[in-house]
Amino acid sequence: MSTRKPPIALVTGASRGVGRGVAVGLVKAGFRVYATGRSIAHADLPEEVRRLSCDHLRDEETDKVFQTIEADEGGLDLLANCAWGGYERMVENGVFTWPAPFWEQPIHRWTSMMDAGVRAAYVCSARAARLMVARRHGLIVNISFWATQKRVGNVLYGISKAATDKLTSDAAEELAPFGVTAISLYPGLVRTEAVLAAAASGAFDLSNSESPEFIGRVIVGLYSDSGLMKRTGQALVAASIAAEFGVTDIDGRAPRALTITDV
Repeated sequence: MSTRKPPIALVTGASRGVGRGVAVGLVKAGFRVYATGRSIAHADLPEEVRRLSCDHLRDEETDKVFQTIEADEGGLDLLANCAWGGYERMVENGVFTWPAPFWEQPIHRWTSMMDAGVRAAYVCSARAARLMVARRHGLIVNISFWATQKRVGNVLYGISKAATDKLTSDAAEELAPFGVTAISLYPGLVRTEAVLAAAASGAFDLSNSESPEFIGRVIVGLYSDSGLMKRTGQALVAASIAAEFGVTDIDGRAPRALTITDV
């Protein structure tokens, strides 16, 4: 019987949405998964997932997460930065404020996208790097999107995704000498709870959509890639990577990769 230890993964923002799907996908692939979120205790996750309540706006709570992982496991193999508050409070007082011009945007959107999103990814990446560099091994995945190359939704969304991709590319250069990889991963239209609710009213066409677990499967494929380091610093489209590795969604379908024109 094999005594090989399973790889250790941390998924932030795993209470729902993409983060929850990534955590589920990693568990099914045999990872030992730690998952964070403000409401993680009530999340629909497999019992194998180690839930760590954390508000990533509070650095002391983030520090406690990494201290727990280091004490329990001695290291970390994979970090998936999925924490993101940018889709919260999209409708206020009956008004859909998401596409409003930047001078009419509620300022809380900066906090939810830049602080709960970009800053959280930066802090978690720095804490994870300390564990990974010491063992000269690891993968950091930052969930991002095409908004770096095209206006999608609103100004803040583009700023946050551009910052995420820059975090990935510059951090990758500093991590490469230590055998640690950093990538940005672009999902397509993901059937999160919010998207499914909007689709019920006809807001979305789900014919080429992806399950949240699909992103987890893609990350498993990347982690297992012997040539992973050649991809470090890059922004990768999840469906394209899935096609390369032969990864399918939970329903057996192979979602078509979006292009900048599709977005």
